[in-house]
Amino acid sequence: MYKHVIFDLDGTLLNTLEDLADATNWVCVQHGWPVHTVEEFKYFVGNGAPKLLERVVPSGVEITDALRRMTLAEFTERYNAHKEDKTTVYPGMELALARLKEAGLVLAVLSNKPHEAAWPVVDRYYPGIFTTVQGALPDVPVKPDPTLLHKLMEELGASPADTLFVGDSNVDIRTAKNGGLTSCGVLWGFRTRQELETEGADHIAEDPVQLMDIILGSGSEHVI
Repeated sequence: MYKHVIFDLDGTLLNTLEDLADATNWVCVQHGWPVHTVEEFKYFVGNGAPKLLERVVPSGVEITDALRRMTLAEFTERYNAHKEDKTTVYPGMELALARLKEAGLVLAVLSNKPHEAAWPVVDRYYPGIFTTVQGALPDVPVKPDPTLLHKLMEELGASPADTLFVGDSNVDIRTAKNGGLTSCGVLWGFRTRQELETEGADHIAEDPVQLMDIILGSGSEHVI
């Protein structure tokens, strides 16, 4: 049984896709660029807001430092004002996390969402569940680089042997590998089973009940 479980945020704990898409498309409209479908954003997100914005800049438009700063500021203001318009909790996750916490596990979040946005949104939907939330920091590499993962584990007093990393994308599986952790991919998020298997996920959970079996051990008593 694990002692610590670190979760990705977007696509794992919360379905934030529509709010992310809306804020990014709003930036596109301000610059006269084409907008994109919500489905397309499943593969735009995952590497942090700066990379998300780079991915919607049309070919032929030079991505200068000034443009990066402008679009990031525009996106941040818009997203912060509307980050809870359409965001929802994945069914079963509230009870699953409550059971894990009751079982004595230490739960934390590592996200590529900016740190100042990650804490409030986690606390809004999962109050009192997570020991700490670590979001992206300026001038620090984001997932799958393990820098912030190691920072978070040191804060928790966690070791690779007793920690599971849970996420919905290849970025999360790579993060776990880079940090020397066991990984668990989830299928209710933005990416596919094929992507998770190709990346080498140690476990794959189809729903929160199966995730609990993986974490607590098959046959544990729990009802969702």
